[in-house]
Amino acid sequence: MIIYDFTCEAGHRFEGWFGSAADCDAQLERGLVACPHCDSLKVAKVPSASHVHTGGGDVPSGPSRKPSAHPQAAELAAAMQRLRQWVSSAEDVGDRFVQEARRIHDREAPDRPIRGVASAEDAKTLRDEGIPVVSLPAHLVDKPH
Repeated sequence: MIIYDFTCEAGHRFEGWFGSAADCDAQLERGLVACPHCDSLKVAKVPSASHVHTGGGDVPSGPSRKPSAHPQAAELAAAMQRLRQWVSSAEDVGDRFVQEARRIHDREAPDRPIRGVASAEDAKTLRDEGIPVVSLPAHLVDKPH
């Protein structure tokens, strides 16, 4: 898994998780990377720092260096697992997502978790109508663990 930082035309900063650099580039070319804050498709990769040393002693180098994890890594992993479980248990309504979300919101269909496909513009329209939707990275939908 590789993580890239992005910014959108409105200045929102966010990250995306990809299987490879080629996967990231392909999704960018196909317009599949959208800002989770405003759904803008005008996004660009920005430099990111994976680790910043702020002092407090020498940093080991070479083979003797031990990997370290952020103190909240286990919490994040658990949250990701819960999200993957939710995604895999949601009914996949495919291309009917927008229509089904409206039917559920209008109480014309049973209230249940659904997932499917919607354009960034459709997702924004649903949110503007007061229908809560969340855009998910493709790897959470395509490969739920």
